[in-house]
Amino acid sequence: MMSVSQQGAHTMVRAKFAIGQLITHSLYGYRGVIIDADPEFSLSNDWYERMATTRPSKQQPWYHVLVNNSSIQTYVCESSLEPDFTEQAIQHPMVDMVFSGRSHGHYVLADKIN
Repeated sequence: MMSVSQQGAHTMVRAKFAIGQLITHSLYGYRGVIIDADPEFSLSNDWYERMATTRPSKQQPWYHVLVNNSSIQTYVCESSLEPDFTEQAIQHPMVDMVFSGRSHGHYVLADKIN
């Protein structure tokens, strides 16, 4: 789980989902796996106006998600995601680049070599 605190503001953000966790989009129904998380919306206002058609709050965790059965990566607010307990593998060309395998229904991040 992600935990973020801001100096002086005493703000704590707790992410509901973890990197490697399987999710389902509650509105669009697609499955995916989380590859990164931001404590709040961090893309441009232009992106938000064009892509976030339901206008979810920017003041919540947002996740980078590899979408199953596609080559698409999405950026989704926490309130639009639900856990996926199917444990079915995600079919995406980047899965093997980001993760080294699966354990207990979660993907395990691959070791990064710099």
